[in-house]
Formats: sequence, C-alpha cells, structure tokens
Amino acid sequence: MSTLEMTTANFTETIRKGTVLIDWWASWCGPCRAFAPTYEAVAAKHPEATFAKVDTEAQPALAAAFQIRAIPTLMAFRDGVLLLREAGAMPGSALKEILKRVADIDMNEILKKIAEAEATQPQTLV
Repeated sequence: MSTLEMTTANFTETIRKGTVLIDWWASWCGPCRAFAPTYEAVAAKHPEATFAKVDTEAQPALAAAFQIRAIPTLMAFRDGVLLLREAGAMPGSALKEILKRVADIDMNEILKKIAEAEATQPQTLV
C-alpha cells in the first residue's frame, strides 16, 4: 500500500480509523527526502496500518494546528488518539517497533484515562 496524502479535508476522518502513522515533511527538507524511502518501504509491508504524509508547505493550517516545529516529525494515532510524536528521521527498525508498540496498547485503558481526565477538568461556558 502506498502512503496517503493528508489534507485538512481528510485528516480527522483518517486518524479515527485504526492505527495511523503520519510523516510531516516538506520537499525542501533533506532529512525528509532521506526518510521517505524508509517510510514507503515499511508502509508497503504493513497494510494493517495507514501510512500518511502531510506536506507542511501545502498544509500550513494543519502544521500550525499540530505545532510542527521540526521536520520530519512522525505521529502515531490509534482510533483518533495521539500516542506518539517524535521529530527526526529514523531507521525502518524503529518505525516497525513503533507499529508494534502502538498495536500492543490497551485502548480501553487509554480511553478510560482520557475520560477520567476530562471529568476532572472545569467546565467552560464558551
């Protein structure tokens, strides 16, 4: 499977569907270009996850919303929950390890902790 180009139009819908890895990149970025073949190779071997890319130059609103300050940045979502954010290129073995760690997470426990944290937050009227 090739990577999916993410935009503001498909971002929210995409991150809600299982495991999603996102490579935040730009065409002028040397480390981004060096990391791209590794990302594509791992994506081809792991169809159980969605591998997406966000071009920070073409999608400045998304980059700003997620406060992308360094590229490449990798994010891992599962069922709409951000589980990992890491700046810098990485070897394929590290990318595969991230996939394994994300798959092994007990999402029921994560969602329970999120609900508990939200219940303790003061409610605003705005």
